[in-house]
Amino acid sequence: MILFLLIVCLIFSPPELSLSLNQDGLYLQRVKLGLSDPTHSLSSWDNTRDDTPCNWHGVGCDSVTHRVTSVSLSHLQLAGPFPIFFCRLPYLSSLSLYDNSINSSLPLDISTCQNLTDLNLGSNYIVGTIPETLSQLKNLKFLDLSYNNFSGDIPASFGEFAQLEFLSLISNLLNGTIPSFLGNISTLKQLELAYNPFSPGQLPSQLGNLTNLEYLWLTGCNIVGQIPESLTRLPKLNNLDLSFNRLTGSIPNSIAELKSIVQIELYKNSLSGELPLKWLNTTTLKRFDASMNQLTGTIPKELCELQLESLNLYENRLEGSLPESIARSKALYEIRLFNNKLSGELPSELGKNSPLQIIDLSYNQFSGGIPEGLCANGSLEDLVLISNSFSGEIPESLGNCQSLRRVRLKHNLLSGSVPEKFWGLPHIYLLDLVENSFTGQISKSISGANNLSTFLVSKNSFSGIIPDEVGLLHNLVELSASDNKFTGRIPGSLVNLGQLGKLDLSQNELSGGIPDGIQDWQNLNELNLANNRLAGEISSELGNLPVLNYLDLSDNLFSGKIPLELQNLKLNLLNLSNNRLSGDLPPLYAKEMYRNSFVGNPGLCGDLAGLCPKTGRSKNEGSLWILRLIFVLAAVVFVVGVFWFYMKYRKFKKTKKGIALSKWKSFHKIGFSEFEIANCLKEENLIGSGASGKVYKVVLSNGEVVAVKKLWGRAKKDDTSNGSQRDEFAAEVETLGKIRHKNIVRLWCCCNTGDCKLLVYEYMPNGSLGDVLHSSKASLLDWVTRYKIALDAAEGLSYLHHDCVPPIVHRDVKSNNILLDAEFSARVADFGVAKVVEGVGKGPESMSVIAGSCGYIAPEYAYTLRVNEKSDIYSFGVVLLELVTGRPPIDPEFGEKDLVKWVCSTLDQKGFDNVIDPKLDSKYKDQICRVLEISLLCTNALPINRPSMRKVVKLLQEVSSENKSKINNKDGKLSPYYYEDVSDQTLV
Repeated sequence: MILFLLIVCLIFSPPELSLSLNQDGLYLQRVKLGLSDPTHSLSSWDNTRDDTPCNWHGVGCDSVTHRVTSVSLSHLQLAGPFPIFFCRLPYLSSLSLYDNSINSSLPLDISTCQNLTDLNLGSNYIVGTIPETLSQLKNLKFLDLSYNNFSGDIPASFGEFAQLEFLSLISNLLNGTIPSFLGNISTLKQLELAYNPFSPGQLPSQLGNLTNLEYLWLTGCNIVGQIPESLTRLPKLNNLDLSFNRLTGSIPNSIAELKSIVQIELYKNSLSGELPLKWLNTTTLKRFDASMNQLTGTIPKELCELQLESLNLYENRLEGSLPESIARSKALYEIRLFNNKLSGELPSELGKNSPLQIIDLSYNQFSGGIPEGLCANGSLEDLVLISNSFSGEIPESLGNCQSLRRVRLKHNLLSGSVPEKFWGLPHIYLLDLVENSFTGQISKSISGANNLSTFLVSKNSFSGIIPDEVGLLHNLVELSASDNKFTGRIPGSLVNLGQLGKLDLSQNELSGGIPDGIQDWQNLNELNLANNRLAGEISSELGNLPVLNYLDLSDNLFSGKIPLELQNLKLNLLNLSNNRLSGDLPPLYAKEMYRNSFVGNPGLCGDLAGLCPKTGRSKNEGSLWILRLIFVLAAVVFVVGVFWFYMKYRKFKKTKKGIALSKWKSFHKIGFSEFEIANCLKEENLIGSGASGKVYKVVLSNGEVVAVKKLWGRAKKDDTSNGSQRDEFAAEVETLGKIRHKNIVRLWCCCNTGDCKLLVYEYMPNGSLGDVLHSSKASLLDWVTRYKIALDAAEGLSYLHHDCVPPIVHRDVKSNNILLDAEFSARVADFGVAKVVEGVGKGPESMSVIAGSCGYIAPEYAYTLRVNEKSDIYSFGVVLLELVTGRPPIDPEFGEKDLVKWVCSTLDQKGFDNVIDPKLDSKYKDQICRVLEISLLCTNALPINRPSMRKVVKLLQEVSSENKSKINNKDGKLSPYYYEDVSDQTLV
C-alpha cells in the first residue's frame, strides 16, 4: 500500500517539485520566472523529465560533465530585468541575450558571472550607467552592449580588462568623452563606439597603444581636433572609420604606413590640406573614402597605383587630373569624385581592367572624350558625368553595355549621333542627355528600354519625328525633349503612357494638334507644348486630367474657343498666350490675375479690358457715358442700402443666436452662403473631433459636399521666433489661403468673428490615411495605392518647401494629416502649426514649444526646438514606414521603441521580410524595399543626411522602374542607392 502511494505521488507530482533536475536546471527555471516570454520560446525549460537542461532551447553543455557552459537566447522577444541567476551557473562562459527587450539597469553583482568569456546584451532597452564591476570579469573577451540606452561615462575601470578583445558600445546615450584609459586594454582587437552623443573632445593618442587593434569604428562621436599620429602606427589595423566627426587639420602622412589597412573612412569631417603622397607601404588598402571635407591639391598617383576597390573623394577642393594608374586597379568597382575642381582627360584604359560599376565625376572640369572601355567587363551600372566639358560622341561600346541603369551626361560638350543600340538598353531607368550638342534622331530601338522612367534630351539639336515607339515605354514618368528641332506630329502613341507625370516638348517645330485620347494621362502633372506650330482646337479632354497643374500651350497656332472644361483643373500655371483663339473666356479665368495667360489672341474676348480688338468711336458714345454714370450711381445707392441692412441684420443675429458670420472670406469661387454652412453644424453631421475642434460633413443645397472645421472657442497659440503670437486659425488661413496645388487640401473659405471660427474645406470621402491604414479598411490600400499616396504627399510637401515664396514648413506631418479623396489621391492637410521660414536650407528657426505628434517628431526638434524643412522630411519618412509596414508610429509591441527604431533593429537582425506588411502582394517586393530605403534615408538621425523633398519626389518617381533592391550594409554604411543623384545639385 505504501509503495502504491509513493508511485502515485511520483506520477502526479507537479513539475516544480521534481527532484531529478540538476542545480543548473533549477537556476535556469528561476531565470525563466523573471522573464516575459510572449513567443513561448522557453517552453522546453519546463521539461522536468530531464536530469539536465542540456536539451533545452538555447542551452549548451559540456559533453562530459553536462554542466551548462553557454546560453544563447537572441531574437526571442524576451522582456524583463537582467536575470542575475545566470551568474549562479558556475561553468557559464558564454551568454547572449541579443535583440530582446531586457530593460532596467544592469546590476552591480553581474561581476559574479566570473567564468564569462562572451557577454552579448546588444539591441535591448537597458538604461542607466555601465556598471564598473564588469571589469572584474577577468576572463571576458567579448563584450557587446550596443544599441541600448546606457548613459554617462565609460567606466574608468574598463582600462583594467585583462583579456578583452571585442568591445562594442555603438548607439547608446554615452555623453562623456572618449577616455584615454581604453588604450590600456592591450588585448583589444575590435573597438566600436560609433553613434554616441559624446561631448566634444580629441581622440586620445593613447589608443595608439592598442597594438593588437584590427577594427576601430568611431563614426559620429563628436571628435574634434586632429587625427593623432600615434593612431596611424597600429600594425594590425585593417579598418579605420572616423566619419561624421569634426576632425580638422590634414590627414597625417603616416596614415599611408598602415601595413594591414584595408578600409579608411574619413568622410564628413573638416579635414584640409593635401592627401598623403607616399602610399607604397599600404599595399593592402582596398577602400578609401575622404569625401565631404576641405581637401586640396591633387589625387596622388601612388594612391591610385594601389589595387583599390572603391575611391570616394567627392565634395572636396581637389584639382589636377585623375592619375592614369587608377585604370590598372583590377578590383575597382566604384569611383566617386563629384563636386571638385578636377580637370584633364580621363585615363584611356579606365574600366578595361576592372569590374567598374559606378562612376560619378559630376561638377568638375574634365574634358576630352568618354573612354571607350568603361563597360569592357559588362558591369557598369551608373555613368554620371554631369556638368563637365566632355566632348566627342558617346562611344559605340556603351551601346552594348546592357548593365547600365542610370546615365547622366547633362551639361557637357558632347555631339554627334547617339549610338543606335544605346537608345534601347534594357535596364536603363534614367537617361539624361540635356544641354549638349547631339544631333540625329531618336531611334526606334528605344522600344527596348522597357524600364526607362526618366527620359531627358532637352537643349540639343535632335531632329526628325518623335518615333511612335516612345509610346511603348509604359514605365515612363518624365519625358523632356524641349529646345530641339523635332518636326511632325506629336505621336498618338504617347497617350498610352499611363504613368507619365511630365511632358515637355516646347521649343520645337512640331505641327498638327494634340492627340486624341489624352484622358488616359491620369498622372500628368505638367504639360508644356509652347513654341511649336501646333494648330487646331484645344482638346476639351485636357479638362479631365485630374492632377494637371501646369499647362503651357503658348506661341502656337491653336484656334477656336477655350474649352470650358479647363475650369475643372487646379492649375498653378496656365498660358494660352500668342495663339489664334477666339470667343469668350471661361468664367473662372475671366479675371485680371489671368490676363497674361491670354494676351496675343486677337479674337479672344472677355471681361478683361484690352483683350478684344478696339472699335471706332460711336456717335452715341456721349449718351452711353451718361447712362453708365446713372447706373453707377444707382449701384452705389444699392450697395450702401444693402450694407446698412446687413449691419442691422448682423447685430440682430448676434444678440439672438450668439454667432455672427460677418467676417467671411473666400479663396475660390463658391456657390453657397455662410448661413447655409452654419445651419448644418449639427451633431448628426459630426465626422471627427480632435484637440483643435470638431469637423462636420455638410451637404449643400446644390449637392456639393464640404468639410467644416469648427475650432474651439480659445485657439491654441504658436510662438514664433520673434516672440509674437498667432492662433491656429490664423496659421491655417494664412497658409492655405494662398496655396494652389493638387496635393494640398483646398480651403474654400473661412469665417472668424472671435467667438466662432470656421474653416470650410473640400470634402475627402475616404478620410485620413491613418484612419484607413490602421483599421479594418487597410485591405483597400494595396501597394499600388500606397505608392500613389506616398508620391502625392511627397509632391505636396515639395511644393511647400521649394515652390512657395517664402517656403513653408508644415511641422505636423503624419498619416492622420494626409487626406484621401474618392480615388485615394492624397492631400496634405491641417496647417494649424505650419511655419513660414526665411528660406529652405538657410538654417533652422527656434520655437518656444514643440509642435508635432508623438512618433513623428525629428530627434533634433525634440531636443533643440530648432525647426526647418528637415523636420518635415523626418516625419514624412515615418509616414513612408507606416505605408510599408502597416504599423502605427507608436505601438505597445515596440516597447519603448518607436517605429523608426523598431524597423532599424528588425532589419538588422531579421531582414526585410519581417518588416514589410504581410498584406502586401509579394510581386511588388522590389518596389516596397526601395520605398523602405527612401524612408530610412528620410529618418536619418542627422538632419544633414536627409534628402530634400524635391529629391524624395525624384527617388519615389524612379521606384516604379527600378527592379534591383539594395539594402544596408552590415557595417552600418548606406548602400550605393542612398548616394544616387547626390551630385545633382538641382535636386538638393
